Order: sequence, then structure tokens, then C-alpha cells
Amino acid sequence: MASTATHTVPHHVAIVMDGNGRWATRRYLPRVAGHKKGVDALRACVRHCGNRGIKVLTVFAFSSENWNRPADEVSGLMDLLGVALAREIPALKAEGVRVHFVGDRSKLSEKVRAGLAAAEASTASNSRLIFNICFNYGGRWDIAQAAARLAAEGKPIDEQSLDACLGLSHVPDPDLLIRTGGERRLSNFLLWQSAYAELYFSDKLWPEFDDAALDAAIADYAQRERRFGKTSEQLVRPVPKVA
Repeated sequence: MASTATHTVPHHVAIVMDGNGRWATRRYLPRVAGHKKGVDALRACVRHCGNRGIKVLTVFAFSSENWNRPADEVSGLMDLLGVALAREIPALKAEGVRVHFVGDRSKLSEKVRAGLAAAEASTASNSRLIFNICFNYGGRWDIAQAAARLAAEGKPIDEQSLDACLGLSHVPDPDLLIRTGGERRLSNFLLWQSAYAELYFSDKLWPEFDDAALDAAIADYAQRERRFGKTSEQLVRPVPKVA
């Protein structure tokens, strides 16, 4: 599908990919099967975002709270990450996608950390779509680590300096934040960066969130009036006088 006019398509889309486990449970499958299906949905989403002219996609893949899930599910997610890196990165590289991993890597194994670094290095020269994968990430952690970094360096902590130290400092804040799975909350995702994001909630479970569902979210976004504290009247451009 060709890109629509730039003012109707969000520059940066962020997604809480919720519902993998419930998708599997409803089919009497192990939860990890739902996460595998979720990877397929994510692959299609990345491709569709590129085709629609979206420049930045950020997804919530593994939260800092997800360590509290059953050990077999956490282990399965780590294994799935390794498989996905090996399988998907070559294709993403060929499609012009640049991959960034955002989150606390200190709790990850050396093998996983090496895989993340290799994926980032492999796609570093790409610019068609920036694809941020938030893994072992939390919004509160992000703000706290930025503040701690500034304090350690003896620098003043204000909005500008804090913003520059956050995990997504390399991209503009999200314009549209989507959450699938029927829940209506942020769940500690991009708390700082989503201050002025348009929120869109879908009842579809993530494995069911297809191209048409993404198009519906974009169409809804296109109807929003983004004022950033201004009035509607201030956003109306004056009509030039005809000589």
C-alpha cells in the first residue's frame, strides 16, 4: 500500500503487544506458542509500517516486571529472542530497517547481550525505518537511570538533560501509542515519552493484530487534533489574501 499524506501518518508508532499468552491459552496451547505467533505478527507489522511511511516503530517486547512470570515462560522468551535474532535480522537489514534494543541489559546473559549488539551493528547503516525493541525495559527504570547518570556526572537535572539520557533519545517522542489485548493502561511503558502521544486501544490480541488493524489505528489517529497545549483556533492557519 502506498503511503498516505504525511500529516495523516504518525512519524513514530509505539505498541504494547499484549495478548500472546491469552491467544495461546484459548487454543489450549502453551503460552510460549502465543509468543511465537506474536513474532509472526510483529514481522508483518514492521513491514507494514515501512510501507505506510512510518519512520519509527517502538515495541514493548519484555518488561522489567515480566521476570515475575513462570520460569518456563521466561526461559522460553529468552530462547525465542535468540531464534528471532538469527532468523529476522538478515531480512530486516535487507529491508532497510535499523534495530535498536532499549532496556537494562545487565540482567541478560552474555550470549543474549552479544546477540543484541550484533543485531544493532548489522543494521546500523539503515535508515528506512528505525525499529526500537524495548527488552527488559520499564518507564520508571528509564527515568531513574537517566537521573542517576546525570547525578553521577554532576550535571543539572532538568527536562532537557533528562530527555537526552533516556533510552529513546535517538528518536522523537511517539505520536501514536497502541495497546492490544483489551487492556486500557500503559503498564510502565514510555512514561516520559508518551506525555503527548495519542492513545489507541484495541480489543484484538496481539497475534490477531494484522495490517487492517494497524490501518484502523492510523485512520483513527488521522482524525485527532493534536494541540500540545494550544487551542484549536491557534492551530488554524490564516488564509492568505488574494492580490
